[in-house]
Amino acid sequence: MDEGTDPDTGGSAGRLGGLTDLAGRWLARSAGATARHTGAVVADRFDRIAWRDTYEQSAALRELADDLGVRQPHTDDLLTDAFLAAYKAAPRLREATEMTPTHLVNHRIVTALLESPDFAELHRETVGDPYAAAMAVLAQGSALRRMLDDSRPARDRDERAERARRKAEDAADAVAEALRQAADEAGEDGTVPGPAADAVRRAVEEAEAAQARAASDAARSLAVAVPGIRAAASGAVARSASAARREAALMRAWGVGSGELERMAFDERARLAERLRTGRLAEWAELIGRFRRMADGQRARKVENATGELIGVTLGDDLSRVVPSELAHLGLPELRAVFAARYAARELMLYDSQGEQATGRGAVIACVDTSHSMYEAGPGGITREAWAKACALALLDQARHAGRDFVGIVFSAADRLRVFRFPAGRPADFTRTLDFAETPSVAAPATSGPCRRRANSSRRSSTTPPAPGATS
Repeated sequence: MDEGTDPDTGGSAGRLGGLTDLAGRWLARSAGATARHTGAVVADRFDRIAWRDTYEQSAALRELADDLGVRQPHTDDLLTDAFLAAYKAAPRLREATEMTPTHLVNHRIVTALLESPDFAELHRETVGDPYAAAMAVLAQGSALRRMLDDSRPARDRDERAERARRKAEDAADAVAEALRQAADEAGEDGTVPGPAADAVRRAVEEAEAAQARAASDAARSLAVAVPGIRAAASGAVARSASAARREAALMRAWGVGSGELERMAFDERARLAERLRTGRLAEWAELIGRFRRMADGQRARKVENATGELIGVTLGDDLSRVVPSELAHLGLPELRAVFAARYAARELMLYDSQGEQATGRGAVIACVDTSHSMYEAGPGGITREAWAKACALALLDQARHAGRDFVGIVFSAADRLRVFRFPAGRPADFTRTLDFAETPSVAAPATSGPCRRRANSSRRSSTTPPAPGATS
C-alpha cells in the first residue's frame, strides 16, 4: 500500500516514488526555466558592439535615452531594437511569447516600425551604416515618446503578467524544495512521513494555481492592442526615410562616396551633414549634383576602335584588329584548332596602326567671380555665383579623375581673392572642397576705369594687409 495515515502526525504518508511522479513537471520547470528575452530583434554580439560604439559616440542618442527613460522603464532596450532594425541586413523579430512581459511594449513598437509601408525604403539607406541607423532612430524620437505614452495601460497589464510569471517560477521552486525535504525524511523503504508528503502535495497544488494565473495574465497581455501605435510608427518611419533619402542625395551631390563616409568618425560625419544641410551649400546641392553627373557622363563616353593611321600588319592576339583572312579560318571546322593555337601563341595577323600619343597635361585653373554682380539670380532663381561654383566643382572632379592638379581662385577684385590648391598627388580634402565652395562673395570696390587703377595703386602702397586668406 503506497499511502496511509501517519500514526504519529495524522498526515497522509506517501511513497517517495509517487511524490516524485506527482512533482515531476514542476521539477523540470524549476531546473530549466524558459529563457525570456529583453531584446525584440535577434542580434549577435557584433551587432550589439556596433550599437554600443554608436551610442557612446552620439550625444543625441544618449539625450534621447535619458528623456525616454524618465517616461518609461526599459527604453534603453527599445532604442537598441530600433537601431538594430534599421542596421541589420535582415532584421528578425522574436516571437512575443519569447519576450519578458515587461518588454512587450518594446516588441509592439518595433513590430509596428518594421511593418510600416516605408520601412523598406528607410532600410535601403540605413542597412550596415551605424550612423544612418542612429539618425533614423533620432528622427523617430518624438514618435517613440508618443507611442510610449499611449502604451501605459498596456504596460500595466504586462507588469501584472510578469509578476504572475515570477510567482509561478517561485511556486515551481517551492515544489522542488518540498520534494527535497521529503526525500531527506523518507525511510529506507521509501515511505515519506505525512507532513512532508502533504507539503509536497500542497506545493504542487499551489504551483498549478500559480501557473494557471500566469498563463491567463500572459494571454491577456499578448492580446492587448495599443490604439494609434501603427499610425504613429508609420508616420515616424516615413519621416525618417525622407530624412535619410535627403541626406544620402546630399552626400551624392557633393561627391562624398560611401567608403569615405564609413571612414569618418560619428561626430565628424554629423558635422558634415549639418554643414551641407544648412546655408548656401544646401541651396546649391541639386545644381552641383547636376554638374557633377554631367561630368561623370562625359568621362564615361568612350570612342570605339579609334586606332589611328593604318601602317601595316603585325602579330598578336587582339581580336578587335584581326585581318579578315584569319577570321575566315573560323568558318572551317578543321581550321578552328589552328586559329585557337595561333591565338594562344599570339601569332594572329593583326592590322597595325599608329596614333598620336597625348603629352602631359597641366593643372586645371578655375577662376570664380564672387563680386556683387554674382548675386543676381538667373534661370530658376539660381544665382550666378551658384552656377559658377557648380561648374568649378565639376572641373575639380574632372581634374581629380584625370590625375591633374587643380587650382581654384575665388576673387571679387584684383586684391581680394583666395586661392585653393588641390595637388593631384594628394588625397582630396573634402573639408577644403567645402571651404572652396562656401567662400562668400565679397563686395567689389565701387570704382572703375582710371579711378579703379588709381585705387589699386593706392592699395598696393598702403600698409593695410590684405584680407585673411588673400593671395597677392
